[in-house]
Amino acid sequence: MPNDKLRSYLHFHLIVFIWGFTAVLGALISLDAVPLVWYRMLMASFFILLWLKFRRKDMNLGAKRVLPMLIAGVVIALHWITFFGAIKVSNVSVTLALMSTGAFFTSIMEPIFYKRKVIWYEILFGIIVIAGLYIIFKVETEHLLGIGLALLSAFLSAVFSLINGKLAQKEDASVISFYELLTGTGAITLYLLFLTFFGIASEGFTAAFFSLSASDLGYLVLLASVCTAYAFIASVAVMRHLSPYTIMLTINLEPVYGILLAFWIFGSSEKMAPGFYYGAAIILSTVILNGILKTRRKIKRQRKPTF
Repeated sequence: MPNDKLRSYLHFHLIVFIWGFTAVLGALISLDAVPLVWYRMLMASFFILLWLKFRRKDMNLGAKRVLPMLIAGVVIALHWITFFGAIKVSNVSVTLALMSTGAFFTSIMEPIFYKRKVIWYEILFGIIVIAGLYIIFKVETEHLLGIGLALLSAFLSAVFSLINGKLAQKEDASVISFYELLTGTGAITLYLLFLTFFGIASEGFTAAFFSLSASDLGYLVLLASVCTAYAFIASVAVMRHLSPYTIMLTINLEPVYGILLAFWIFGSSEKMAPGFYYGAAIILSTVILNGILKTRRKIKRQRKPTF
C-alpha cells in the first residue's frame, strides 16, 4: 500500500507537469486559439472514445443526464479558447499566473452553487488576490488583453469545475469527459460554419484551416493524446490513492512547472518585471493557503463523531 501511494504521488506530479506543458504547446502551435481548440477537442474526443470502447464502458445516457454535460462542454470550449487566446496575445507566464485565480472564483461561486455559507477567510483571501492582481496590472500594462483573457478563462474553469463536481458524483469521469469534449467540438464547428457560410471572416472552414504543418500536427496530437486524454484518465485513477490535501498542493504546482518550462524553452520573451512575480506569488500563496484551510476543515468534519 505505501508503494502504491508513492507511485501514485510521483505519477500525479508527472500529470501536473504535463498540464503545465499544455500552455507551452499552445505557444508552440502556430494556429489561432479557435482552430487550435477545435483540433484539440476533436482529437481528444477520438482518443477517449477509443478508451471507452476498450474498457467497454456504458455510454448510453438519458437526455436529462447528458444536458449538464452539454452545457459544461460549451463552457470548456470557451475556457480553452480564452486560455490559448491569452497565450497568443501575451505569453505563457502571464496566462498561467492569472489562471491561479480559478480557485478564487470557485470559492466565490461555491457557496451559491452548493448552497452553503460563506467562510470568513474566503472574503479575506479574495481581497488579497485582488491586491496581487492590482500589482500585476500595474507593472504589465502591455499585457492587459492577455491578463483579461486569462482572468475570463480562470472564471470559466471555475464554472465547469463546479458543474463537473456535481456530475462526477453520479457519472463515470471518462464518459463525462467524452460528451463534454464532443459537445465543445460541435459548438465550435457551428461557429466556424456560421463564419464560413456568411463569409464574415477568413477564420471559418477554409483550405488554410485544414492545411497543417508537420510540427503543428505533431504538437496537436501530443496535446490531445498525452496532455488531454491520458492526463485526464490517469489523474482520475491516481486520485483514488491520494488525500485531497496532497492533490490540492500538487495541482498548485502547475503554473510553477509551466512558467519554468516556458522560461527554459522561450527564454527572454517570458522574462517579466519583478512586480509581476510578486503579484503572482501573492495569488499562488493565497490559493495554496485557502486549499490547506479548506482541506483541514473537511477533515475535521469527517472526523467529527455522529450520534
